[in-house]
Amino acid sequence: MLLPVNVTLGVVLAVLLAAAVAVAALARLGHARAIAVAGVRAAAQLAAVSYLIGWVVHVLPWLLSFLALMFAVAVRTAGRRITRNRTWWWAAAPIAAGVVPVVGLLLLTGLVPPRGLTLIPVAGILIGGALTATVLGGRRALDELAMRHGEFEAGLALGLADRDARMEVARPAASDALLPGLDQTRTVGLVTLPGAFVGMLLGGASPVQAGAVQLFVLVALLAVQAAACATVLELVARGRLHRVPLTAAEGE
Repeated sequence: MLLPVNVTLGVVLAVLLAAAVAVAALARLGHARAIAVAGVRAAAQLAAVSYLIGWVVHVLPWLLSFLALMFAVAVRTAGRRITRNRTWWWAAAPIAAGVVPVVGLLLLTGLVPPRGLTLIPVAGILIGGALTATVLGGRRALDELAMRHGEFEAGLALGLADRDARMEVARPAASDALLPGLDQTRTVGLVTLPGAFVGMLLGGASPVQAGAVQLFVLVALLAVQAAACATVLELVARGRLHRVPLTAAEGE
């Protein structure tokens, strides 16, 4: 067992969360309350999932419902991070574009059996990766368009279509969403030993098996994040995802 589940663990977690909140507050990072809420939510959600997942994985309708819930929460989280207007729901497209083909390929090839105990964690990892790429790519693209609006207008003046002018401005910034995944893949085994590798070892797998699983996770994440980043960039370039105030967007 990597960590014993006891009072000591609870106290250490509380101290670490309090320290994170305190540092954010003292440094005026602006996310102290969000860190506290995220920590408490994570504890409550993981406690609930820990009790429910053993039952959910054995009942197909509930398994599918749980996967749908994971996807819906990811879409809502990513969309509202990118924009506060009604276009947030377009975040479903990049997440689905990254996750659905990869999960489908894994199921069709038999690498991931259609069982809850394997499908839920794999889908969760991939959805989480797509969420991160979607948020980073979408926010960076829209931030860049806001800061360099003059360059966008210059592109229009030169005869570029709206989509092409936005793409020229937003593409370099949005592509930065791939950097965390790239850095993790490049440094695996040298700087970090990610969770899949450690979990396999603790579960009794050989180092070779653990390494193979971790490599599979990292490469699958690269594919998912590349597809999600490309899709969210296209949505921003076409004006589907934007930051027009809600009242103005409703009048379009």
